[in-house]
Amino acid sequence: MNRIFRPLPMGIFATVLILTSIIFRTTVLRAQPAPAAKTADQAFKNVQMLKGIPPDQLIPTMQFISASLGVECEYCHVEGAFEKDDKKTKQTARKMMEMMFAINKGTFENRRAVTCYSCHRGATRPVAIPIIPSGADATNRNEPTKIAGNDTHAEDQGTNLATVVDPILEKYIAALGGAASIQKVASRFEKGSADLAGKQFPIEIYAQAPDKRISVMHLPNGDSITAYNGRVGWRSVSGRPTQWMSPAEADASRLEADLLLPLRMKQIFSDLRLMPTNKIDGRDVNVLQGLREGKPPVNFYFDQQTGLLIRLVEYADTALGLNPTQIDYADYRDSNGVKIPYRWTVARPRGKFTIQIESVQHNVPIDERKFVPPAPGASEQKPSSP
Repeated sequence: MNRIFRPLPMGIFATVLILTSIIFRTTVLRAQPAPAAKTADQAFKNVQMLKGIPPDQLIPTMQFISASLGVECEYCHVEGAFEKDDKKTKQTARKMMEMMFAINKGTFENRRAVTCYSCHRGATRPVAIPIIPSGADATNRNEPTKIAGNDTHAEDQGTNLATVVDPILEKYIAALGGAASIQKVASRFEKGSADLAGKQFPIEIYAQAPDKRISVMHLPNGDSITAYNGRVGWRSVSGRPTQWMSPAEADASRLEADLLLPLRMKQIFSDLRLMPTNKIDGRDVNVLQGLREGKPPVNFYFDQQTGLLIRLVEYADTALGLNPTQIDYADYRDSNGVKIPYRWTVARPRGKFTIQIESVQHNVPIDERKFVPPAPGASEQKPSSP
């Protein structure tokens, strides 16, 4: 893929590429893992404002700009020659980043309090005059959940008392069938379909304890694969070079691949905080926020009545801000004594897709060769950036 962060023209093949890139948390993957010592300006051409950041953060950072302004790559970049500075919008983008860095450094003690989205809100030109919302807008405008430690002191947001956190986790585990039933699941094989913009694609998902998972989507011209084997993650599409997950992407995939996640949440997250009660589709939900040192938080939304997890929101860190991914779980059914969601929808600022499971098998043998990463392919042309 020569243009890693350029959206492809819509069509069946483009739809497939978009879908497979987000099955494990939609983010952009690198063609080749960069050496640890490299920085973005060493790995990519003509990087001026984002010098010094890790190479794997550059493309997600471009995604953050794209989502914040509601634009595609060609708004700033010359198609096929991203390193060129021909467009005025690219020069403006650099000035805006310089201004944003100065504001955060001079006013907010170098904390990332102001981002592109703070002013743009999905538009190329910030709105200078307050908008009078319609009745629907006024009543349905929901602010995102606060992130502990992001803009105020963590101790001022939520409570991490075991007396309020533990009962929520215990009810969740009980709703799934109990700890003993969850622990009996050593592998899971699911078959279903993926729906993106009305197009249906057959999909199979293999999961092996403790943290291996691979999805295989069957296409007319070959299989599209997204995998994580407990160490590295990758994506392969028929006729294209293998793309390797960045460390941040692999970390997110590890969470999803963990079959024992309900039992291990207190081990994985150094701090679990109860956030203000929220509503999803008219249902009251308890919100737990999981915190880990040096990583963005993960928000878990539990239905107060059933105890089941109905939403997960996580954030991918970039050089300019956090990219959110929201997963809504539904259609919970019993499968050999354990309740699992048969449908989930993954949404990001620029799109969403749904997977509907049709059949599930637990504790079936899975060929370990499925989790062996492919031999590294040829490097792909790397795009440039501000």
